Amino acid sequence: MIKKSVLLFLSLGFGVSAVAQSPRFTSAPSCATSMCHGGAGELRHQTTIWQKQDIHSRSYNSLVNARSAQIAAALKIPDATTSSRCTTCHAPFHDVPKSDFLAEITKPAEGVSCESCHGPAEKWIRSHTRPDFNHRDRVLAGLRDLKHLYVRANSCVACHQTVEPALVAAGHPELLFELDGQGVSQPKHWREKSNWHGPQAWLVGQAVAFREMSAQLSKEANPGEKLTEPWAATLWLLQVLDGLDSALPTLKSAASAAQAQPVADSLARRVAEMEWSQSLTRQALVRLAKSHADFADAKTLSSQHARRAERLVLALDRLTAPMDKLVLANLEPDLKELFSLAQSRPDFAPEKFAKALEQLAKKL
Repeated sequence: MIKKSVLLFLSLGFGVSAVAQSPRFTSAPSCATSMCHGGAGELRHQTTIWQKQDIHSRSYNSLVNARSAQIAAALKIPDATTSSRCTTCHAPFHDVPKSDFLAEITKPAEGVSCESCHGPAEKWIRSHTRPDFNHRDRVLAGLRDLKHLYVRANSCVACHQTVEPALVAAGHPELLFELDGQGVSQPKHWREKSNWHGPQAWLVGQAVAFREMSAQLSKEANPGEKLTEPWAATLWLLQVLDGLDSALPTLKSAASAAQAQPVADSLARRVAEMEWSQSLTRQALVRLAKSHADFADAKTLSSQHARRAERLVLALDRLTAPMDKLVLANLEPDLKELFSLAQSRPDFAPEKFAKALEQLAKKL
């Protein structure tokens, strides 16, 4: 089985030969000196934020708690801290051969650290501070281009969306990738571009997540509802936005996961590269609010309606976030009501949700 780390490397545009000749890792301490990213002040506090505030620095700890012990026992995994089924995401350096490190100072307990996101630093760590280097120069030297939303989404989705069904059955929580919302909730050690649009990041993330869901679903001989229902709900969400821009591919004719996978990837790439606007955000918001009639469809199972509602309320949250405070205050009661109604899948009432969504649509 190809590890997620290799699949991620390939997804970012590198070939098999590049994987075999990949640059080596230098580890977090190489970034953490006081004159670099371990000092004080806004420009040199990145390592401090990661160590003290970012949950990624503590991802290894998830492998030594009672819950992980129960999951490991159920799957007959001797030790979660050494099994690649767990370490691939929670302690990625555990799965990297020692020959790929420049020094012996890197430990798996480092968790998800600098190079997990920015790429192995051997080729760029010395040059990326040069004042005559621009962003493109640094990317050409090997620094991962996280300013590009498609690249950023691919860097996160492998561990934030897909988890093997056996792990879920053993107690691992289901995953739901949301690039914008999860990025906003993370303690920032970076600054966004001046033309940043959260809703654009949200849509790129949803398309990439759907691609990964489609890839996983197409490989399963007998997928259960925990795979099929989230996939169908995300397909529905993206289909509501079909035609948002004439240059974007649509998912209307995607009848299977295998058909949907390449279309979703193309959608993510194009949304990441297009010029976003407040008008597009509003169009997307209005379209989603006007989907209230879909929740009145008695032919759709209540459980499927509940899955759709889960994703819809998260979408509404991200699409309304950039709004003027006074406008948002007017919508706040309706948004809270929708979140409340989508809170519990077993208790989900499609009719109530449809009425609340229609009320929001009228206000918009």
